[in-house]
This record gives sequence, C-alpha cells and structure tokens, in this order.
Amino acid sequence: MADFYALGEMLIDFTPAGKTPAGIPIFEQNPGGAPANVAVQAARLGVNAGFIGKVGEDMFGTFLKQTLLDHGVDAKNMLLSEDTATSLAFVQLSETGDRDFSFYRNPGADTQITFEEVSKEDLENAKVLCFGSLLLTAEPARTAVPQIVKYAREHGVITAYDPNWRQPLWPDDETGIAAMKSLLPFADVIKASDEELTMLTGCAEIEEGAKVLFDLGIQAVVITRGAKGCAVCTKTETLYLSTYDTKVVDTTGSGDSFFGAFLTKLMETDKPVSEITVDELREAADFGNAAGAVCATKKGAIPALPDREAIAACRAEVPLLKL
Repeated sequence: MADFYALGEMLIDFTPAGKTPAGIPIFEQNPGGAPANVAVQAARLGVNAGFIGKVGEDMFGTFLKQTLLDHGVDAKNMLLSEDTATSLAFVQLSETGDRDFSFYRNPGADTQITFEEVSKEDLENAKVLCFGSLLLTAEPARTAVPQIVKYAREHGVITAYDPNWRQPLWPDDETGIAAMKSLLPFADVIKASDEELTMLTGCAEIEEGAKVLFDLGIQAVVITRGAKGCAVCTKTETLYLSTYDTKVVDTTGSGDSFFGAFLTKLMETDKPVSEITVDELREAADFGNAAGAVCATKKGAIPALPDREAIAACRAEVPLLKL
C-alpha cells in the first residue's frame, strides 16, 4: 500500500541511439509513460509510491513491471492483459532535444483497465493520486479513469491532473480536447503547458486561464513553460519562476520529473491543497524546476529521473536560465 499513486499509461519509449555502420537508425528500449515516470520520480525522492495501470502480458509488459519494482514502486495495481499488447512509442529528437512521437497502440493494454480491478483499499489510504488523460482514448479505461479518480477524491485523496496532450493518439483535436476537459472537475491540482492551458480554457493568458480552472474546483494551477520555467497560480496570487540553465540533451520525461518532484513537496506539507502557503508552493515549484532541468541533461525518461542529491546540487550550483 502506497501514499502516492500515479494512474495511467506505462509503455516502451524507443529513443534514438545512433546509427549502424550502414547508416540505419538504432532505437533503444526505455520504460516510459508520463504517470509511470511521475511515480518513479516520487519513489526516487523517498516517497512510498505506487502505480495503477495495465500492460500486455508480453515481453514488454514484463519488462515494465519489473522496472517499477526495480525502482521501488509498488506494482500491486500494475495489471497484465492477456488480450492486448503493451503500447509502444518511437521518439524522434530535434537538435534542441524536443520530441516527436509515433505511437503503436490500437487500442493498447493500458486502455483496458477497469474500475473493478483496482484495489479500493489502496485508493482509500493514499494521500495523492496523479492521473492523465491518455487512457480516455478507448473503453473500458474511458469509463474507469473518472470512476477511480472520483472514488479517491471522495476519500480525501489529493488529485493531481496532467492532461499530457498527445495529438496522434486522438481521432481529431476536438475529441481529444473534450476528453481532457472532462477530467477537470475531478482535479485539485493541474499541471499543464501553455498550449494545453489554451486548449482547456480558451485563454492564452495564464491568469485568465487559471480563473476558468478555479471555477471548476481546481485549487492550484501549475503551467510549465519549457525554457521559461513555470507559473504557479492560486486564487489570489501568481508566481513566475525561472528554471535552471542546464545543458539540454533530451526533454523526454522532464515535465514528469517536474510534476513528481512538485507533488512530493506538496505531500510533505501534509496539508490540503487549499491550506498550502504561497511560500510552500514556491519551494515545490523551484524543486520541480531543478528536477526537470537535471532530467533533461540525460537521454530517456525513467533512466534520467534525478534523486534528491542531484536536485540539491542543481539548485546550489547551476544558475537560473535568463532569457
């Protein structure tokens, strides 16, 4: 039983690893999936973390479940599907480390989880549940995700939402955006990019978009802005924090590293989100910025997630990025 759970997809990220002597691209197998990355990041920071999801009963699914166990993540609610295969993603990197994804997931074992399969005792005793939107691409997960999140929230669990927009997984933008919006009323905290904020609220300005989200019951809004750092909004104040000037190699997992670190700090306050102070939010966001910046200095997602020592070194030794 864990204090922190992440609900959603876990898959294989095939990331570029050079070329053969004949010039043919080589891809290496890395564990990935935003919620799984968040769970591992929390565990790496000393949190009692678990994962809720489903993978195929195949070589990739076995590898992914073992990866969770190897990183100290409770895998009791990592389920295996006999009927559908583990989802795969091939990642292409630009010269600046930004990513482009090609997914092999039709429908993918991750979307086959049901509410009935998940341990209700584990949900009831958790402190934080992090979740995303990508399981909404197919049933039965489309129905199960809001049921799971609602159940946890009704039992006093802090719910944290990362919409994680991935256009190729949706039949069209309208369907995907509607699905992302459908989960907003179940969230206490949301982390979104500038682009996702506009999609969800119709507002390009951070403060205006945050007001729309507050009206839906969300209590803290975090906007990740890449090289610009992040913004943290409460109903009374907005904080803008710069990130750290590390050398970017691969941004895969950096946002998940940020969120896992940020939520770790929120959980350490042992307060409801509505009672967390601005100073505590500032500390959580700066800690998250450092985690994401360190993660971006290495290839892959889970292999690049930093521990507390690396985050502390970044905060102490690396200057803030000035744009």
